[in-house]
Amino acid sequence: MLLRLSPLLAALLLAACQSLPTPPKEPARYDLGAAALVDVTVPAEPAALVLTDIQAPWQAEGSTTAMYYRLAYAQPHNLHTYSQASWSLPPELLVQERLRHWLSQGQRVVLSAEGGRIPPRVAGQQPPVLLLALEEFEQVFDQPEHSVAKVRLRATLLGHRPAGEVLLGQQVFSVTTPAASADAAGGAKALSQALDSLGQQLVAWLRQSAANR
Repeated sequence: MLLRLSPLLAALLLAACQSLPTPPKEPARYDLGAAALVDVTVPAEPAALVLTDIQAPWQAEGSTTAMYYRLAYAQPHNLHTYSQASWSLPPELLVQERLRHWLSQGQRVVLSAEGGRIPPRVAGQQPPVLLLALEEFEQVFDQPEHSVAKVRLRATLLGHRPAGEVLLGQQVFSVTTPAASADAAGGAKALSQALDSLGQQLVAWLRQSAANR
């Protein structure tokens, strides 16, 4: 009897296994990858700088690790998020650390003013303050199978005078980089490349601003 039931039991067990739900796929987590090498042989101007918390106006509802994309060919005014992909940290934090990497080239001292903390003086002077606002950081599809990374950053440089703070300069940087693939992986890589290009432009602008003071 037991032998006759064995095939039936096996069939029932197999059917039960096939009816079990498939475990949910873990979302892929991305960062900006390894930072590019910088030229440390060129003297940095200014020699010291205060970097405040970066602002991200599009994160007004609270910081999130969502990866954003836009279907410009179909829904140009809607911002979407990938359901199976995210950043390892809130993107504004990843951007701030990558830009700190670029700003630190040439042995520049980059101080932190996170949380409104007043940084120390350097050589008896208060270094200029750099305020950054990340206005755009997303993957944009102009066609279903083609996308680009778009990064836009507003930089404001403030100096200290006996009468108070003065505006030393302000510049908006905008970089667009094609993505190698029309997916989250391609978008993450393209955003990293765009940010590195923007970092180089930011460093050059700081040098020019210092030369004009």
